Amino acid sequence: MANGQNSRSSNSSRITRRTMIRQTAALGVALGAATWRDRRATAGEVRSERPGRKPIFKSLKFGMIKGNMSILDKFKLVQDLGYDGVELDSPGGQDKKQCLEASRQTGLPIHGVVDSRHWSVRATEADPKRRAECLNDLLTAIKESHYCGASSVLFVPGHGKDGPENVIIPRSLEVIQQALPTAARLGIRILIENVWNQMFYDHDGPPEQSAGRYATFIDACNSPWVGAYYDIGNHHKYGQPQDWIRTLGKRIVKLDVKGFSRDGNKWSPIGEGTIDWPAVRLALDEVGFTGWCTAEVGGGDRARLADILARLNRVLPN
Repeated sequence: MANGQNSRSSNSSRITRRTMIRQTAALGVALGAATWRDRRATAGEVRSERPGRKPIFKSLKFGMIKGNMSILDKFKLVQDLGYDGVELDSPGGQDKKQCLEASRQTGLPIHGVVDSRHWSVRATEADPKRRAECLNDLLTAIKESHYCGASSVLFVPGHGKDGPENVIIPRSLEVIQQALPTAARLGIRILIENVWNQMFYDHDGPPEQSAGRYATFIDACNSPWVGAYYDIGNHHKYGQPQDWIRTLGKRIVKLDVKGFSRDGNKWSPIGEGTIDWPAVRLALDEVGFTGWCTAEVGGGDRARLADILARLNRVLPN
């Protein structure tokens, strides 16, 4: 009898501990969410004017912040303007220790990093030593993204000049597959950006191409840790962004934002040019997108950065 009582007492103790752990974890999540909501409110969050519309958080590439300021002062400036976060470069780029400390002091998140060498050292090169170097760069970016409390690495998967797609795509997929265990262990998404790299579209083809090949490549990675970092302006020359958004759907994890004019076949300020921004926002609503968008345009001083944020808020309102 005594042994049975002791057993029941021990089980009760374990249940109590388990319950306490669950409750503590739930409290931590609730407090974290409350902190985020408070920070958003402080930044002047615009409440959704459309029922069911999900929020899009506004960011910029850290290198766009110009001026002779410390990293901490740059974080303070961006926060004061009302941005929701920043994105860094890796390997190299900004001092990650200083950026992490500035993020902690201001409460302004670092949401991701851009692989800074994926153009010069590519996953599609013929030389296996170069592909191994590209893999090492990607792994560094993944680790630094995790160190900074971020969630992703923007990755350009190669270039069409390295060969036909039936040759270069397997090379690129191999590099990504080798990086996936580290990405999964650290909880970092590898996000494939659509760029003018002569992959997944016909560079000399017609203007109304689809995102089908881009989506197929992401699916071929066969991992929840790979998605799309869709740049709204990059392929407007070759297709309509709203159509690409619908094709990519839930594959889209983050957005880059810039303007483009088909009339002049050139980049344009955000909100100008020939992109149908209301149609883009509607397509994002339809696919249920919520998450980060990051301006990728020429930076500048406080006035320039304020104008960029105002443009982001106009074209992608919450």
